[in-house]
Amino acid sequence: MMIPACRLTDLPRGEALRLDIDPPVSVFHTDDGELFAIDDTCTHQDASLADGWLEGCEVECPLHASKFDLRTGAVDTPPAKLPVRTHEVFVEDGMVYVQVSTDAPNLPPCVAARLAGGPA
Repeated sequence: MMIPACRLTDLPRGEALRLDIDPPVSVFHTDDGELFAIDDTCTHQDASLADGWLEGCEVECPLHASKFDLRTGAVDTPPAKLPVRTHEVFVEDGMVYVQVSTDAPNLPPCVAARLAGGPA
């Protein structure tokens, strides 16, 4: 599924944008001008990675400081153990698009239960 995220000019370098889909996705624009998209929810606990700290090609979770590599989704710093899902990003005519991965997301249990319709 291809989702229009925003105009490239509306996402300054060093910033992130959260897409409110299920599960949410974050688009990051690095200081070097690269664009990355990952699942927005930390795999350790329910925290928005778009609210985290972007440094180079890593984002630090604002809750418990897990770090994720934006290029691969890999966990670089615990307490998270599972990677986040990555998505392809395209820019066409100044518009940023995210091609959502068909892989299963790694969500913390409370979020997975909520999305499945169970108790959070």
